[in-house]
Amino acid sequence: MILEHNSLNVFDRYPQGALPAGAQVRLRVAVTDEAEPKRVDVRVWDGEERRYPMRPLGARDGKRYYEVQVVVSRTPCLYWYRFEAYNDDEFVVLGAPNDHAGCGVGRMGSEESFQITVYDPDYRVPEWMADGVMYQIMVDRFHHGAGTDALMHAKAGRRIELHDKWDEMPFLNVSENGDNFASDFFGGNLEGVRQKLPYLKELGVSVIYFNPIFDARTNHKYDTSDYMRVDPMFGDEAALRRLCEEAKAMGIRVMLDGVFSHVGDDSVYFNRRGTYGEKTGAFRDPDSPYAKWFTFKKWPNDYECWWGFRTLPNVNELDEDYMRYILKGEDAVVKHWVRAGTSGWRLDVADELPMAFLRELRRQVKSVDPDAAVLGEVWEDASHKLAYGDVRSYVLGDTLDSVMNYPLREALIGFLMGRITAKQVVHDLSTLQQNYPKPFLYSLMNLMGSHDRPRILNVLAGNDGSDIPRVKRADHRLSDAERTLGARREQLMLRVMMSVPGMPCIYYADEAGLEGCADPFCRRTYPWGHEDAHIMEAYRSMIAMRHAHPELRTGECVYFAPGSDVLGVKRTISEGTDALGRPARNAAAVTLINRSVKPAYVYLTTGDMEGAMEIVSDSGELIHARAGAYTLRLDAMSGVTYFACGLESGNERRFRE
Repeated sequence: MILEHNSLNVFDRYPQGALPAGAQVRLRVAVTDEAEPKRVDVRVWDGEERRYPMRPLGARDGKRYYEVQVVVSRTPCLYWYRFEAYNDDEFVVLGAPNDHAGCGVGRMGSEESFQITVYDPDYRVPEWMADGVMYQIMVDRFHHGAGTDALMHAKAGRRIELHDKWDEMPFLNVSENGDNFASDFFGGNLEGVRQKLPYLKELGVSVIYFNPIFDARTNHKYDTSDYMRVDPMFGDEAALRRLCEEAKAMGIRVMLDGVFSHVGDDSVYFNRRGTYGEKTGAFRDPDSPYAKWFTFKKWPNDYECWWGFRTLPNVNELDEDYMRYILKGEDAVVKHWVRAGTSGWRLDVADELPMAFLRELRRQVKSVDPDAAVLGEVWEDASHKLAYGDVRSYVLGDTLDSVMNYPLREALIGFLMGRITAKQVVHDLSTLQQNYPKPFLYSLMNLMGSHDRPRILNVLAGNDGSDIPRVKRADHRLSDAERTLGARREQLMLRVMMSVPGMPCIYYADEAGLEGCADPFCRRTYPWGHEDAHIMEAYRSMIAMRHAHPELRTGECVYFAPGSDVLGVKRTISEGTDALGRPARNAAAVTLINRSVKPAYVYLTTGDMEGAMEIVSDSGELIHARAGAYTLRLDAMSGVTYFACGLESGNERRFRE
């Protein structure tokens, strides 16, 4: 007896995707056997185990079909199901494929369950996230604001190295434990960002995400010294408020980086280095008001620290006083900086923060501004992240608005580098789409590059310097051929990023064609006046295309693979309503990219384009349907986005009907 079920198939499971609590779902399974089974059940689990008998639908093509309608949990959770069938002498199980995703074609004998995400029906996220284009900035490396003297604030007793020239390579000064001291500075500051707001506006940016800007010893600022103070090398609170105010006037929001799982050892809270006096901080005074924030195995030198780095002592996030300082107090950190004009937080290592801490953080941020965002760093599928022995779900509506979309990044890099096929990309991205509620899905931070990885140009060129010693990576350069190849692949990746749900995020200077190996060389300064014009134009045009077409932002999304080397993304708005339930004009778009060094042909029907008899490419080529279909040619290593012409609005269609 063989059972068949594909959770990504609308015939087998309807509706697709995550479901609000209390919703119904129809599940179907096919059975192949000469004898009719005595019984077919679906086994579900949402904290309790239950079995529901499935009713026969009939037979076709040698298969018998069974169906059941179930009501999922009335409280948010992960809802799991698998199928069980019985005969007189046989018992078989069909479960999810063993890919830890709970999606796709079932596997006989597997006791893994298929996943249905059940979320809070009242789950709301800021609408601007779905429509946004984000730009990530490391302040020290972006722009030195004229008329300021940011470097005068270097603190006595701290190891500070100042670069003489803006275009120098970052220094690599490695400590005994392999960490980079990150003690060199170029002088970028908030005033510099403010002066470049017109550039960001013209590029099409609507959200700035800053790496940490609070007082800290290092240039990256992930070792916070004082959460309530902007680092003097960057400016002060007045500079931040002015920046936020002027950015808002241009339609640009500002998000901050919240580092709440650890602090710096050179902080007012810990004070290991004595910067703040002899009787201040938990390291120097066991009776310090901050002492409970930390876990000392033996005071003062044996303490818990982040990933073994003694410069980053861990905090006890659920300590009552720490919660009051960061979250709950009238002027708590997360509330203070939202009131200062920012639009929310990106949370560093969000999957290392207790769920209770995240729930409280979300409540407190939203109490100040319901339109402020709470976005987390989670590298895997955020619906079922395994952390510290527990399965944590960040998508149910009680913790995060959304997360950084590393799975999308990794899937596209794998495809463009020839490591996986387009079919695998479709499966991976369709799985995320199945597991994520739409509010969460359409608010993802879709990054290409980041401060934690080599520059995307190097990655896609196939030469990120990982095979050479770290001390030699400062001198590493791409050859002309490598740079050309990397740039072509980057443009294909960029086109997809601008065609899928979520906020595309640009790591500063990627649009300028900056190269760089892993940290610290991916954190070079922005090359003002030396940008790569070809790459820059690609970013400008792709961002403009996304802004001009609502279907690329909030249309329904389907991934498809016309061939191993061709990836497709279809976006549609129909019946006058977009995927988020907002009024919108009917529209359809299809993005195609061909990674091959040979041309490819793709066939689309008018049905794929919502009935349109004409389509137009983003370059302006008008194509007419022939016999209800389109034959589209993709050049080698190229991409095109096609838009449907002449679709009637939802109101027009309803009036005619």
